[in-house]
Amino acid sequence: MSAPTVSARPSAHHGWAQAVAAVLTGLAVMVLVAALGLWAAGAAGLPDGAFPRVVVAALVTAVGGSVRLSGNAGVLAQTRAGLTVIPLSVTLVGALVIGAGFLRPLRHRAVASAGELAGWAARIAVLWLLVLIGLAFGARQTFAVDVGSGTLSDLTGLFGAAPQVGFTTDVPLTVLFGLLWLAGVLLLALLVARGAPLPGRLLRFHESVRPAAHAVLVLLLAYVVVGLVIALITAATRGHAPATFAVVLLGLPNLAWLALTIGLGATWNGRVDGPFGLPMPHVLDAILRTPDVSALNLGSLTDYDGRWVWLPIVDAILLLAVAFRMAARSPARIRVWQHALHLAVALALAVLMICLTGRLSAHYGLSLLGIGDLGGGLSGELFLRPQLWGAVGLGALWGLVAGFVGGLLGRWLHRRSGVGRP
Repeated sequence: MSAPTVSARPSAHHGWAQAVAAVLTGLAVMVLVAALGLWAAGAAGLPDGAFPRVVVAALVTAVGGSVRLSGNAGVLAQTRAGLTVIPLSVTLVGALVIGAGFLRPLRHRAVASAGELAGWAARIAVLWLLVLIGLAFGARQTFAVDVGSGTLSDLTGLFGAAPQVGFTTDVPLTVLFGLLWLAGVLLLALLVARGAPLPGRLLRFHESVRPAAHAVLVLLLAYVVVGLVIALITAATRGHAPATFAVVLLGLPNLAWLALTIGLGATWNGRVDGPFGLPMPHVLDAILRTPDVSALNLGSLTDYDGRWVWLPIVDAILLLAVAFRMAARSPARIRVWQHALHLAVALALAVLMICLTGRLSAHYGLSLLGIGDLGGGLSGELFLRPQLWGAVGLGALWGLVAGFVGGLLGRWLHRRSGVGRP
């Protein structure tokens, strides 16, 4: 077998045209998914033609940018609002498309120099920087708040303090985190793609890092597919199709990967108050709508509905499947304990990513002359956050066990097929 060689003409393969195609295709897919999701959620009916700017704001948050809510109700009134959420459906499709565009010119290669990879990534980064600046300046809008009827309505009319709520972006933070998001996408693309070339000095990581990284990616995508099937069945049998499709197009990975961590034994703390709600599944809203902070975990879910006991079983089946696939596709010389260690680290990092990106926080309120938060939809709070290090530790433990069992099965397969024999 001849040794792989580095392409003699890297610039012929990594031109600006390919970089433009990768960035514009990723951006177009993200815009489409965000627009359809917000349209299904009813955002097309927002006043003042705000729908396109809301779509842009969704893209900003999807890539880690900073969107700030602001309020104004005159000198006699106070408004407060805040929103922290990442629409991971938009994030996921953008990452997959841009990652694929980054790797496409590198296909059919075994080795590439570090300078070549850096140059190709830099082209994409320059174009992505221009996109981020455009998104940051485009995500700005102000809305009037309907206070309904009653005391606050009379007072706002008397004092001319009609409340307004708007959103804007922090341009430097949006650009910074958007570029970090792109760097993470490109790095992960190189880690998980089995056929992507690496610099010669990094080829040793091909056997230790890539199989585990690829296995965890397959696990995460499998959970999204399972969630999609459940969502489609729910839309077909229980109605509320627009709301269901809005959740699918904006936050399906948020819910699917939340279920993955809960199946591992993780606990999330949260609370729902006011008109906020978690549309799918209803059990989340039911558990979290309490006066105090509630624990969302396997115990609270099974107390509400015993069928949630299947979550850890699904986790175990999918984890064992990807662990066996990882071991079967790895060289026979990789030892069982190495499989266990590699999958433990990869799954722990994946759970850390889920916990950091799956946090949810939203609140708003209005008061006038000290009168406010009187109900009637004028105040509300919603938050959901994980017990971080407990979740990461459980992910490492599950990965260790699954990797060990998968390694044993992979060794049995290698012996049965004669791989590694003289």
